[in-house]
Amino acid sequence: MGTDTVRATPPTDESAAGRRREQRGWYFYDWACSVYSTSVLTVFLGPYLTEIAKSAADGDGYVHPLGIPVSAGSFFAYAVSASVIVSVLVMPLAGAAADRTGRKKPLLAVAAYLGAAATAGMFFLEGDRYLLGGFLLIVANASLAVSMVLYNAYLPQIAPPEERDAVSSRGWAFGYAAGALVLVANLVLFLAHDTFGVSESTAVRICLASAGVWWGAFTLVPLRRLRDRKAPPSEASARGWRQLASTVRDMRRHPHTLSFLLAYLVYNDGVQTVISQASVYGSEELGLGQSTLIVAVLLVQLLAVAGALAMGRLARTYGAKRTILGSLVAWTVTIGAGFFLPTGAPVWFFVLAAGIGLVLGGSQALSRSLFSHLVPAGKEAEYFSAYEISDRGMAWLGPLIFGLTYQLTGSYRDAIVSLVAFFVIGFVLLARVPVRRAIRDAGNPVPDRI
Repeated sequence: MGTDTVRATPPTDESAAGRRREQRGWYFYDWACSVYSTSVLTVFLGPYLTEIAKSAADGDGYVHPLGIPVSAGSFFAYAVSASVIVSVLVMPLAGAAADRTGRKKPLLAVAAYLGAAATAGMFFLEGDRYLLGGFLLIVANASLAVSMVLYNAYLPQIAPPEERDAVSSRGWAFGYAAGALVLVANLVLFLAHDTFGVSESTAVRICLASAGVWWGAFTLVPLRRLRDRKAPPSEASARGWRQLASTVRDMRRHPHTLSFLLAYLVYNDGVQTVISQASVYGSEELGLGQSTLIVAVLLVQLLAVAGALAMGRLARTYGAKRTILGSLVAWTVTIGAGFFLPTGAPVWFFVLAAGIGLVLGGSQALSRSLFSHLVPAGKEAEYFSAYEISDRGMAWLGPLIFGLTYQLTGSYRDAIVSLVAFFVIGFVLLARVPVRRAIRDAGNPVPDRI
């Protein structure tokens, strides 16, 4: 689908001031939803849901969702994998609807508020309600994935090519700053829960639910400032999976774009698995307390803000591709070192967290901005749906391998070191992508540094 000759789509806002206003509104969705990723997915839900699953387990340490025997220690990882599979099934429908109607904003609102409601509902996780926890995790993760398809599709429309690395990096920085701010409040509540008259488990449930309230409240800002664009008439006939299949066929005319997506699919799976499983590794393998994990993730958030902005500047000097490749080397070294962390030594866990924080935001932000240069005009939501499927599409494999490795070996150390392969393979695949040629093939102007 689409024509053989396409040109870059400039932001349609006619004034620079209007474009800046829309960009600032766009940043605030990162500010809104990133708190879910940090407070819920990275810090609290993994250890808490694991403990709930263990309380519901039989004498052999197994729970039986849908009659399937699952190690209680692996339940959270498997639930993350299931949420990714659901996301992959739903995202093409959202991308198709957005491109067909040009109305990304109402769809963004539905996805955001469904995810926020599921997250707020985590307040009711207690006792042995591990199935409720798994269900809410699946709904929240799938909603976040759909909303990110729509959110990312705005980037080519609100920022010209020379601004995208900086705009994308600022969005990530906003998200990490929000995550750090809320984690400080979480830490205060968790450490002083007796002062507030609540139990430790109630404090955790409040932290989980408050992330949903934050997500819903700050989503109002982008919904007020972002503008819908009229859909190109040629996009009107495609539907859901038909459109995804058509997108893949269209991408065959842009094989280097497909090559980038394959590389991203692999190394981002490693990133997403580290984000979701690090707290389980810290609590279950290293014996670290919840307050230590909160401080570690807070350190990640603070350094990720600086890392995202610093890597954005590095990209202006060395190009986005080289900067991403450098970050993958750093990921490989950092995760490999995680295997050797001593038990009960929070200082070394903090060192590991610092290494992750410095490369986390920048590698994700620059991947998003680099891909935006590879998108043909008029196909932003469609191609970013495929991008988000690459973001989530194999992100079920990392948690699945992590969970299976633990179930087979009983060691989270073996599970964490298995993730190194994702960064090594991703590096090799990305190094082979000729990004300048890919940008030209998409009909877009090639930046001086890319």
